[in-house]
Amino acid sequence: MNGQTDAQLLHAYAESRSEAAFNELVRRHVDFVYSAARRMVCDPHLAEDVTQGVFVALAKSAGQLINRPVLSGWLHRTAQNIAAQTVRTIERRRAREQEAAAMNELLSAESEVSWEHIAPHLDAALGELSESDRDALFLRYFERKSARDMAATLGVSDEAAQKRVNRAVERLRELFTKRGVTIGAGALVIVISANAVQAAPIGLAITISAAAALAGTAVAATATASATKAIAMTAFQKTAVTAALTVAVGAGIYEANQVATARARTRTLEGQQAPLADQIQQLQRERDDATNQLAQLNDKIRSAKSNDTELLRLRNEVGTLRNQTNELLRLQAENRQLRADPPSGKAQRPPNLAAGDLVPVESLAFVGYTTPQATFQSTLSAFATRDLKTFFEGFTTELRHQKEEEETGKSEADLAQRAARFAANAVRILDSRQVSDDEARLTVFLTIEQRPVTLTMKRISGEWKISAEKE
Repeated sequence: MNGQTDAQLLHAYAESRSEAAFNELVRRHVDFVYSAARRMVCDPHLAEDVTQGVFVALAKSAGQLINRPVLSGWLHRTAQNIAAQTVRTIERRRAREQEAAAMNELLSAESEVSWEHIAPHLDAALGELSESDRDALFLRYFERKSARDMAATLGVSDEAAQKRVNRAVERLRELFTKRGVTIGAGALVIVISANAVQAAPIGLAITISAAAALAGTAVAATATASATKAIAMTAFQKTAVTAALTVAVGAGIYEANQVATARARTRTLEGQQAPLADQIQQLQRERDDATNQLAQLNDKIRSAKSNDTELLRLRNEVGTLRNQTNELLRLQAENRQLRADPPSGKAQRPPNLAAGDLVPVESLAFVGYTTPQATFQSTLSAFATRDLKTFFEGFTTELRHQKEEEETGKSEADLAQRAARFAANAVRILDSRQVSDDEARLTVFLTIEQRPVTLTMKRISGEWKISAEKE
C-alpha cells in the first residue's frame, strides 16, 4: 500500500471497500487535516471532530475523487467547510474577530511576525488562492515533497514546478499583507515549514480506521451511511448503535465475530502505533529546536534594526550602489552597441528617446530607470534583444506578473520571431507629462501598432516603472 498513489488507494476503496486502502489514506493525511482543523477551530477536541468529519466525507466521495491528482487540496477545502459550520454553531466568530483585531494592533507595533500571527489567517489566505497555486504549496511545504516529486505529481518540468511554487508563495504573502501581516517570502516559507503540519493525537488515526472497518460490516447498500454515523457519533452513541445492530442481526453470532475481528485489528494497529511515539517525540523536539532558532534569528534582526543610524547609512549606500549599477549597465549596453558596429563605420552613442523623434527600436540600448523615458527605452531594448529578465524589471509588481504569464510557455523560436519583428519597429514619444513627484505619463507611437499608447509610470525606490498601459 505504501507504494500506491492516493488515486490508486481511492480506486481500491471505491471499488471493493478495501479497509487497508482507506487506512493508508488516513495514515497519510490525518496529520495534515488535523493541523488545519486545529488552526481553524482553535480547540484540539473540536479539531478531532472536524478531522473525523473530513474522512467521513472522503469515504462518501471516494468514487468521485479517483481522477484527482492532488488529494490534499480537496481535504483542506472540506476541512474549511466543516470547521466553518462548527465555529458558527458554537458562536466563536466574535471572539476570533477580537483576537484578529488585537493581532493587527500587535503587528502594527512590531515588524517581526511569529507563527501565532500567521496561524489565524493561514487557512483563509490559502482558500483565496487558485487551485493550482494551493496544490503547489501543499505538495512542497505541507506534504514536504521534493521539487522532482512535486513536478512528477503535477505533470510539469522541475523548473515549471518551482516557478509555480515561487509564484504561489508571493501571492500568499500579498494576501497576508492585505490582512495587515507584513512578512517576507523567505520568512513566510520558514514559519509555514516549521509549524503548519503538527502531529495529530496518537489514537486519532486508529479511531478513524477502526470505525471505518466496523461500518464496513453493514449491508452493502448502507455501508457509506453507517461509516458516516459511526465516525461522527460520540463513544456512548457508538456503543448504542453497535448493540442495536447486534439485536437486529438476530442470533448476533456473525456480528459479534466481526466486532471481535475489528477490535483485534484495533489492538494490532495500536501495537504498530506505539513504536512511532518515540519518533513523534523526536520530531517534536526538532520542531522546538527550529522554533528556538527562529526566535534567536528574530532577536538578531530586532537588534540590527535598533541601530537606526547604521540602517540609514546602509540604505544610502544601497541607493548609491543602485545608481552606480544602472550607470554600469548603461555603459555596458553602449559598449555592446559599439562592438556591433561594422569595422568601417564610426562608433556612435546609442540614441536616447526624446519627444518628437522617430527612432528605430533596434538602435536603442539599456540606459537604466532614472527617468520615465529611460525606463521606456530600456524596456523596448530588452524585449528586442530577448533579455526577458531586464524586460520584466521595467514594470511594477502587478503588471510584471501579467507580462510573465504572457511570455510563459512560448517556444524559443516564437520568442525569437517576435523579438526580430519588434526590433524592426520605430518608436516616437508623442507626449511626456509629470503628474506628481512619483507619477508620470508617456504617450508613445510604435509603427508596428499604428496607434498611440499611453503609459502610466510610477517611481519606486528612486526608479521609474511602467504601471499601466492604455490605448
